[in-house]
Amino acid sequence: MAEPTLAQRLGYAAEAKLVVINADDLGSCHSANVGVFECLATGTVTSATLMVPCPWAREASSRYRGEDIGVHLTLNAEYELYRWGPITHAPSLLGGDGGFPRTMEDVWDHADLDEVRRECRAQIERAILWGFDVSHVDAHMGTLQLVGPGVQRYMGFPARAVAAEAGAVFTDHFRYIGGVGSRATFERDFATLRPGVTEFLLHPAVDSAELRSLATDDWASRVDDYQMICREDWVRRTLDDAGATLIGYRPLRELARASG
Repeated sequence: MAEPTLAQRLGYAAEAKLVVINADDLGSCHSANVGVFECLATGTVTSATLMVPCPWAREASSRYRGEDIGVHLTLNAEYELYRWGPITHAPSLLGGDGGFPRTMEDVWDHADLDEVRRECRAQIERAILWGFDVSHVDAHMGTLQLVGPGVQRYMGFPARAVAAEAGAVFTDHFRYIGGVGSRATFERDFATLRPGVTEFLLHPAVDSAELRSLATDDWASRVDDYQMICREDWVRRTLDDAGATLIGYRPLRELARASG
């Protein structure tokens, strides 16, 4: 007898198309905090993840009212002039200019595994201390991310099987978006959803002098992600037309807990 699918374990039909839309980078700046919480309030964005080490993470906690929010495990600070760093003593996680390394490769080349483990645990514990009912974890810039099966070939071992054996519950599919700006991926992939649980991500933020001052070239894409959810209605309509059901991460968390 075949093992039940993740959808069936969550109480849906085997062929159900379940979609998580997750807003990354909560806490990265004030504009992101405003944008993410407004997107969550629409119900189309079903979860978000908090960057605990960032300067505006504590402010994000003051806005929290029980939404489905996890921890965006952070080992990178990608901006040249806007820096943040570890909340633990972690010399191997410093890039030399007062913050985390700017690239994934720098982390992979220099990070001490024990320091990484302590830092990640501390970020989760701080989020809980601030009052978040942490629903899930993912990773900033994909540095620690357990993504699609194709990544296993790059990693050289069956990471998803190892995680499942340890009791982790994770989505069947993940629509990776390189960089920032999700409109093109949403427009392309909503029409070709496969059965199972699929995560899409976006990086919403409201337009502001603060956002533009971060010396990045992606501020407009973050604003577009926000407007796509809060000023347009095609995302929900397109998912409805595709027969998809929106869910958050709490059902997956409860499944993991029930499975021991």
